[in-house]
Amino acid sequence: MTDLDFDPPTVIATKRDGGRLSDAAIDWVIEAYTDGRVAPEQMSALLMAIVLRGMDRGELARWTWAMLASGPRMDFTDLRANGQPLVTVDKHSTGGVGDKITLPLVPVVVACGGAVPQASGHGLGHTGGTLDKLESITGFTANLANQTVREQLCDVGAAIFAAGELAPADAKLYALRDVTATVESLPLIASSIMSKKLAEGAGALVLDVKVGSGAFMKTEAPARELAHTMVALGAAHGVPTSALLTNMNCPLGATIGNALEVAEALEVLAGGGPADVVQLTLRLAGEMLELAGIDGRDPADTLRDGTAMDRFRRLIAAQGGDLAKPLPIGRCSETVTAHRGGTMGNIDAMAVGLAAWRLGAGRTRPGARVQHGAGVRIHRRPGDAVVSGEPVFTLYTETPERFSAALAALDDGWSVGDNSPPPRPLIFDRIV
Repeated sequence: MTDLDFDPPTVIATKRDGGRLSDAAIDWVIEAYTDGRVAPEQMSALLMAIVLRGMDRGELARWTWAMLASGPRMDFTDLRANGQPLVTVDKHSTGGVGDKITLPLVPVVVACGGAVPQASGHGLGHTGGTLDKLESITGFTANLANQTVREQLCDVGAAIFAAGELAPADAKLYALRDVTATVESLPLIASSIMSKKLAEGAGALVLDVKVGSGAFMKTEAPARELAHTMVALGAAHGVPTSALLTNMNCPLGATIGNALEVAEALEVLAGGGPADVVQLTLRLAGEMLELAGIDGRDPADTLRDGTAMDRFRRLIAAQGGDLAKPLPIGRCSETVTAHRGGTMGNIDAMAVGLAAWRLGAGRTRPGARVQHGAGVRIHRRPGDAVVSGEPVFTLYTETPERFSAALAALDDGWSVGDNSPPPRPLIFDRIV
């Protein structure tokens, strides 16, 4: 397969006119774009054609495979610990507000006998990245060589690391999609997520597909379709995959921001923490253990007896982190108080996420620095009694000039009324 066999205009026109891309055409265009032989403006045109025309399941499976094949694929099937083969399993979230679930979840699964190789990323926009949270811990590094990941899986049971060279086609394509209005395409979203997760080499995969105002998928129907698509892609590539549809209309937990969320995760690992964070952590842990075929401990026991906390401390120390050092918190704070007494109404996840982002907890462009101590603490959750004048939110930042924009984002995202809002389930459905 050479550049004499295909040319960009023909491939673009095929999809533009509603045709089906052959396996060979997909392999060629992904490889040629990754190598720089297809120009960005040509790939932009093809991506837009895919947004408008879609892909069938065969095309999507091949597109995912081609991105997966653009770089190395990790393989842990030969690894053993204490004389037994390592059983690897991972979780991926489609992104939300206050979603610190990875932090307590990974050590819970490890304490139950699983091994978790997790390639994670930094956040962009209002959704926080797992690596941004962990990098608020003094000394922590996610830049691990593949051999280090293998050794750490055997010694500690988990590694949370930057994707690095995994699926380099996806990194290049995502950067292009971000500036060409081609992010919102189910085939492109599904292949982007699954190429990276399949490349990391876990033996099974659980997906946490967020639905609601603070998620990429605002309503249940497209989220369900995305979940079914990704589960099918996992199965097509020989990786048992399941998905949970979970609620992202309200932020998860009581904190949004990098170091604030680490502190809350430590509360969960110590046997406390917000009920929704604990519930989702345990449900995802059970799903991961079942899918990987690991029988044994009740995940809740690992929070009660401290074994999950021990695993988390070992994981952080193995990657250079020092939990004895205090977590940063923004030196400037602003308190939002209730204007009346009553009951806390719904809290809009997008409003809170945007407020945290404007305080400096997120970034506006790839590679920009974040404020690890910036964010929002929620003092009253939906349904809680509220007294007039008491704090309902506290905002933190290093740059006080950010408060006005953050407060404006938050302003219409909450209310105090006379009645409790109707309860919303945390988990909508399970997709297999």
